[in-house]
Amino acid sequence: MAKEETNISNRVRLKLSRLCRTFRNNVGLFTTISGDKIRTGLCKGSSDLIGWTTVEVTPDMVGKKVAIFMGIEIKSSKGRMSKAQIKFAENVNDAGGIAFMARSPEEAEEKLTSRIKDLQNARSNR
Repeated sequence: MAKEETNISNRVRLKLSRLCRTFRNNVGLFTTISGDKIRTGLCKGSSDLIGWTTVEVTPDMVGKKVAIFMGIEIKSSKGRMSKAQIKFAENVNDAGGIAFMARSPEEAEEKLTSRIKDLQNARSNR
């Protein structure tokens, strides 16, 4: 991740710390001294930050809280998501999780709170 994106990522993690739990997801491939290839990270295209946010479900679900998987792709002002990153975000969202791209802590907070409200509203409208 470029230096600017690392800076944004660190600020996003700090800003969102009251809303969710995030982990840095370093995706890549390296070769060991012995020549073995090692893949790191969740999977190709997975978000820079992964983790969960907790949502309280409706009374018809016994009022328990559940953890919703979340992925945040961090980009600089000129950065663009790859096809693999777009596909990963689509898969997470289609499965009921939360995934999006953010260029600032403020944008990440706005998108996350909006998606949490959308999930809660969808559950209460059933």
